Amino acid sequence: MTTTTLAVLVPLLPFLGAAAGLLLGRTAPGFVRPLAVLPTLAAAVLAVIVAVRQGGGRAIDASTQLTPTGSVPIDLALHLDGFAVLVAVLVGVVATCVQLYSTGYLRDDPRYPSYAALVSLFTSAMLLVVYSGDLMVLLVGWEIMGICSYFLVGHYWETPEARAASLKAFLVTKLGDVPFLFGLFALAADAGTFRITGILGAVGSGGLDHPTLIALLLLAGVAGKSAQFPLHTWLPDAMAGPTPVSALIHAATMVAAGVYFVARLLPVFAASAAALTVLAVMAAVTMVGSALAALAQDDIKRVLAYSTIGQLGYMTGALAVGDRGAAVFHLISHGAFKALLFLGAGVIIHAAGTNSLAAMSRMSGLPKRIPDAYWTMTIALFALAAIPPFAGFFSKEAVLVAAEHASLGDTTGVPSGAGLTVLVAGLLTALLTAAYATRLWLLAFRGRGPAAPDHGKQPLVMNGVLWVLAVPSLAFGLAVTYLDDWFDGHALTPTVTTAVLGTGVALVGGLVTYGAWRHTTAMAARPPIGAVAAHPEKSPAVSEAEAIATHAPAYGDIASAPDPADPGRLLLGPLHRHAAAGFHLDAVYHTLFVRPVLAGAELVRFLDREVVETYVRGAGTVPRLLGAVVRRAQTGNVQTYLSALLAGSVVLAIAAVIVAAVGA
Repeated sequence: MTTTTLAVLVPLLPFLGAAAGLLLGRTAPGFVRPLAVLPTLAAAVLAVIVAVRQGGGRAIDASTQLTPTGSVPIDLALHLDGFAVLVAVLVGVVATCVQLYSTGYLRDDPRYPSYAALVSLFTSAMLLVVYSGDLMVLLVGWEIMGICSYFLVGHYWETPEARAASLKAFLVTKLGDVPFLFGLFALAADAGTFRITGILGAVGSGGLDHPTLIALLLLAGVAGKSAQFPLHTWLPDAMAGPTPVSALIHAATMVAAGVYFVARLLPVFAASAAALTVLAVMAAVTMVGSALAALAQDDIKRVLAYSTIGQLGYMTGALAVGDRGAAVFHLISHGAFKALLFLGAGVIIHAAGTNSLAAMSRMSGLPKRIPDAYWTMTIALFALAAIPPFAGFFSKEAVLVAAEHASLGDTTGVPSGAGLTVLVAGLLTALLTAAYATRLWLLAFRGRGPAAPDHGKQPLVMNGVLWVLAVPSLAFGLAVTYLDDWFDGHALTPTVTTAVLGTGVALVGGLVTYGAWRHTTAMAARPPIGAVAAHPEKSPAVSEAEAIATHAPAYGDIASAPDPADPGRLLLGPLHRHAAAGFHLDAVYHTLFVRPVLAGAELVRFLDREVVETYVRGAGTVPRLLGAVVRRAQTGNVQTYLSALLAGSVVLAIAAVIVAAVGA
């Protein structure tokens, strides 16, 4: 088969698997798991073959016109460059791991058939975005992902948190999609085509009349999809969905789509210095704010969610300084270790019986209970903290190197202020990232107290997937030195300056957090002044860990109680309360948008019920009263009718005489 034929099959196979899974989910449940795993696995294998054939060389383009649309045609087009084929491999591998993991994680879930089909459709949509060479076809995959995320985040629809999270994710991303759609139309109007190659050609020849307006409109959609400030608030709440869905959304689909889109069309954004400056500021605020929020979260999945927002900030920061190679490098590296972190978190949650880090810190023995998750999570957290030689170190250093060059004025067309903003924010975020990664590891695996409850062993497939993802988390950064051709042909190696600064601040963040943990743990172990020792015979009937697992009362509400051994409280001080609430951005949105909308809805309801309905009721009352009067005149007595007729005739005759007399 030709490369283009194989590329067409890559998104098509998961789509067919999704359709077959939905059709056979009830009639032939035995086929659900093979239809979930095998098409996705086949797509991943084909994506690898396409990447090898493309080889990082000249882009492969193929197209066929869908239908005549007038001046701006829409084509079913493929554009396979080095970025596209590598990101497709990431999507295929992570989606396959998620499908395999889900067979064990959701083995007793009655809604697994629909879940697996939606995951396959989600994967197909992202692959369509990656391979598409036409922006309107890309938009189809873009919107399908939004719909799939709504259903997958709301998988546990019986809980109010899942329902609210799915609705919030849908509305916030759609809010960004409105200006995004206008931006696409404006871009096509200026360039005369929706084809990516045609648009890039128009940019190169100076054919864009409104580059700043177009770039800013497109950035709104990117901010919504990739959870960048100020449209990032949906992503932490999306943790209400199943853990494998979180891994898929955060590692390879949905949030990666916005970064990939900007990387594909980076010359459009680079045509406007104002747009790059806005992108740099957005990335800086996103990085630092999300890292502070992650340091204050108690839910392990929310820590990882804010971590994703911050790492996406690194990617958009690299794009703001004009280096899409560094951005895509970090996108792929982050996809591997973030998928591992979420899937490992799923094992931890299953073993501990809770999402709460405060509760885990009161348990002991988790590393022995789940050794596979312990070691692989440790690898992934090292990668997240950018400690050499793990993959995150090389990809994050590539971003810092690009920012360093831009800040020194070495990057053509990029404001030096944008480069300095990204560099300073990147170093500060590296410090905070190491801090919250260390905090998560200490609270989850170095807890003190009763032994963690035994909820049974995890299926072998779940642990196997963790080790599969641990390989690229450890080795991808080293392997990328052989993939220069896939990244615009330039080496993505760290410089001495950024390597020393980045690693130094990461080590400082980790060591300071460890010291704070030692201090808070020692303070928490001291009995308060005046405390009376508890008698063994008066101890509660269940342990803290059992209370968390069974929701039985023991020592109060353990899962929601503040943890005095939490180093995040000591490190953040008065800022902790605000960081834990996401700096109250949801409350701001509620005040600025939700309340006015609710007030407008209440006004419409009042007008409908009190004004419109009153008019309608009045319009019906008058004919009803007239009908009642007429009904009373219908007695059925002929003499009455004749008398009324005679009286009426007399009245008419008198009126005629009067009128004639007046007229004379």
